Amino acid sequence: MDRRERIEARLRETLAPLALEVVDDSARHRGHAGAASGAGHYRVTIVSERFRGVSKLARHRLVYDALGDVFEREIHALELITRAPDESVRTTA
Repeated sequence: MDRRERIEARLRETLAPLALEVVDDSARHRGHAGAASGAGHYRVTIVSERFRGVSKLARHRLVYDALGDVFEREIHALELITRAPDESVRTTA
């Protein structure tokens, strides 16, 4: 299981998302000084009932808590889009 799969598995297990996309953006950051340790850059879009009525900061904390040691060892940068099911998901082209 690679890093992206570990991230996805943890989020599915902990937050039971209705929708989840985990994108490994590490290649775009090759040579970045902060990623010299080998930790990666990831972009996560997640829709979960657990986010209903919860602030953006609290949602991000839920994600960080779900990732636990994976976050500490394997992630250098994490971009998050967190939504409750009734919120529209904005995408960028």
